[in-house]
Amino acid sequence: MSDLYKSGMSFTPVEASSLAESVISKCAELGLTIATAESTTGGLVGHLLVSIPGASKVFIGGITAYHGRPKINLLDIDRETLLDAGSVSHETAIKMAEGSLKQLDVDISVSESGIASATGNPERPGGLYALSLVRKSGAARSELLLFPGNRTETMYSACGTLFEWILEELGS
Repeated sequence: MSDLYKSGMSFTPVEASSLAESVISKCAELGLTIATAESTTGGLVGHLLVSIPGASKVFIGGITAYHGRPKINLLDIDRETLLDAGSVSHETAIKMAEGSLKQLDVDISVSESGIASATGNPERPGGLYALSLVRKSGAARSELLLFPGNRTETMYSACGTLFEWILEELGS
């Protein structure tokens, strides 16, 4: 394993859904709004959130930016950031979360950009994700994590991790 990233924890679809329910409940209790900026998960974080009754009080929306063009045009990421740091990087993940925070005017935004399938490159393996959480207050968190499993399994693990981060940020 690279020194650049850590091992991520696996989450099943049921576990990720349960965490999404806790996020909706806690944010509703605190009167907070959330948004997402997603790449590799293709909107799965948002899907899991809106599957929970009461999500409309909390989840404002998400921006799915699988390709570089929407990252630049919708999330205001500089082309140079994508070229210099790469799409799977702390810099890009933070800029994605900041972009959706600003565009959707919410209290908390989470983002992910990753490599869901095997690449043959040991420095950029399948399952590698850059995750980020930013708050309107300025607090930010970003990590590069390597999740085990196939394409779908790593996507649910990224979602579960982001939901855990939101709950940790809110003291749950």
